[in-house]
Amino acid sequence: MTKNVSVRRPSRPSYRPSLTTQIMIGLVVGVAVGWIRPEWGNNVYFLRDIFLNLIKSIIGPLVFSTLVVGIAGGGDLRKVGRMGVKALIYFEVVTTAALFIGLAVVNLTRPGARVPLVAGASETVQKIGETHPQTLIETLVHVFPSSVIDSLVRGDILQIVAFAVLFAMAVSAVGEKGKPLLRGMESLSQVMFKLTNYVMKFAPIGVGAAMAHTIGTQGPGVLVSLGNLIFSYYLGLIIFIVFVFGLILVVIQAPIRQFVSAIREPATIAFATTSSESAMPRAMEAMERLGVPKRIVGFVMPTGYSFNLDGSMIFLAVTSIFIVQAAGPSMGQHFGFAQQLSMMVAFMITSKGLAGVPRASILVLLATLTNLIPAPVATAGVAIVLGVDAIMDMGRSCVNLIGNALATLVIARWEGEFDDNRARVFGTPAEAELDLRSGDVAFAEAAGEN
Repeated sequence: MTKNVSVRRPSRPSYRPSLTTQIMIGLVVGVAVGWIRPEWGNNVYFLRDIFLNLIKSIIGPLVFSTLVVGIAGGGDLRKVGRMGVKALIYFEVVTTAALFIGLAVVNLTRPGARVPLVAGASETVQKIGETHPQTLIETLVHVFPSSVIDSLVRGDILQIVAFAVLFAMAVSAVGEKGKPLLRGMESLSQVMFKLTNYVMKFAPIGVGAAMAHTIGTQGPGVLVSLGNLIFSYYLGLIIFIVFVFGLILVVIQAPIRQFVSAIREPATIAFATTSSESAMPRAMEAMERLGVPKRIVGFVMPTGYSFNLDGSMIFLAVTSIFIVQAAGPSMGQHFGFAQQLSMMVAFMITSKGLAGVPRASILVLLATLTNLIPAPVATAGVAIVLGVDAIMDMGRSCVNLIGNALATLVIARWEGEFDDNRARVFGTPAEAELDLRSGDVAFAEAAGEN
């Protein structure tokens, strides 16, 4: 005899807005505070740091446990290698498209044509220039950690992914003896998603503080003086999102409305905090809820933070040609298409050392330009870009996050493992009921909040 199971969807009081709405309210309030009272932006900036620190504390255990459960519980280890090859092919194709779109836009708008470039170096640029992007050999060595504890402490995602894959293979190889550990990883994964839900309740405050600080410190003046550069960059991002991401969604027959709904909240967090990693736990949760298998989300999304930074690629293309355009009169040198193309190839190589490096995009920009134009000129150009980097970093972080979320969907479809049935119920009462029946209480509560 079959028992009737009553499932009650988590409800939200009618007077309390959804988390997405709360984040948007925090965004607007932050802009208003930073505009009206700029000094308050510096006073509340610590709230943004608290939020980011809480998120960073979650990323390591979440990525590790999710990936171990996804691979060790999947049964077929050959799928991991095949998935990795597919992911790297996809990353290279999409990031190349990002570079060329940035190149096309900056040559069309020519934002550096009327910007005077005076050789000189700010202290910040000099400090950035003391380091260098990792070479290919250094990147390969860096992937494999000497201490996974140190990797977790530093939040080095690439090293955590590498160790988690090897660890999951070992857990799978020992068979029954590894089952208790696998169940422990499943519990840890669920706890981390639950903790993410708790931390996200602080997101509207963290987002508001971040926006207040950005608007308060940058002010409207910088938007006027370098407005053409900012416009060119965001134009490139919009074109890339609409045509490249849009085409990909159509080709793989993805549920576009559900994907936009799933990524809306994480993308807003990444934009306001200028940190795509700050939104990664929520984005991983959203993609699993959308129907992407756990092992694909756990592998593809963290790996993408080293190899699939679409927003950063457009930034490098636009800012490098901007500096070359501004420096042209003083150098008496014109960069033709062949020289620009060689610069883009250099960026494709040097950008692979971005992982774990503060101000990584600026670092790669400076290191690459100093090999192509006189170092004082390159330094002066980077110093100008630094003045608006915070504003450009918003779009950069947002597009990086969206690109990595989309990559998980592409690989899931490519592997034939995307759950269309789950995607169809995303964001509806049926999703919460489905999660409660399967025991995913954390996902059920997240569905009830949206």
